[in-house]
Amino acid sequence: MGSPRPLTKKQVVDHINRGESLADTDLRGVDLSGVCFDGADLARSKLAEANLSRASFRGTDLTASSLWHADCKDACFDKCNLEEADLDFANIEGCTFRGAKVRKTIFPFNRISMEDIMVSVKTGRKVRMNRRTDDD
Repeated sequence: MGSPRPLTKKQVVDHINRGESLADTDLRGVDLSGVCFDGADLARSKLAEANLSRASFRGTDLTASSLWHADCKDACFDKCNLEEADLDFANIEGCTFRGAKVRKTIFPFNRISMEDIMVSVKTGRKVRMNRRTDDD
């Protein structure tokens, strides 16, 4: 038997609206742009290569989740738990992290510094990524 198909954007929104947990859910590659995940449980979820641009994750539990190579442009991670989450190769241009928990979080450090992340955690300032170099 093959693996189950990933949830659609509508199914994800329905789960959130019903207050259901999305922990351990495989949402790799799904277009979830603009979705409001505020307060949702997405612990250990797989969001790699998903379109999360303009999504809101205020107060969301993303502990140990994979956002590897996800497009998170202009997303809000304020007061989000990102401990042990993997955002390597993710586009976090324009994201805010005010009050977020970022212990052991993997960020795309080849394009942004931990100092810039911590300024956003403290002030809510949007992060700006460095342009890619020919070495990337």
